[in-house]
Amino acid sequence: MRTKFLFMLCSFMMLFFTLSSFKTEVPLSEAQLVIQDSKEVDAVYEGHDGSAYIFTVQGDGGEKLSFQKVDDTVLGSFDLSSQAMVGESFKVTYTTEVALTKDADGNDVETDVNTITKLEKL
Repeated sequence: MRTKFLFMLCSFMMLFFTLSSFKTEVPLSEAQLVIQDSKEVDAVYEGHDGSAYIFTVQGDGGEKLSFQKVDDTVLGSFDLSSQAMVGESFKVTYTTEVALTKDADGNDVETDVNTITKLEKL
């Protein structure tokens, strides 16, 4: 009788651990897609517009880049809110995250979020 009980207990334990080891996948529609890619550009600082820091890329037809985030270490070294920094040239190292969100109609919308990770004055 004891052997039968131990056999059933072991069988139940194996079944429990087998079933509990499966992962539940999150559908893509509920997940946030993040892609980080580090890039460097030489650019001139144009100022802060309230929501982003604006730089004009040198030698690239005047392309403007906006950065929504800046690492705290960079802000500790450079006061980008100061008008004195406008017009200065920098080597900007940044990452880009592509966030997947929903709009008012429930459609997927990709939004680029650029973050300055390193700044060097040229």
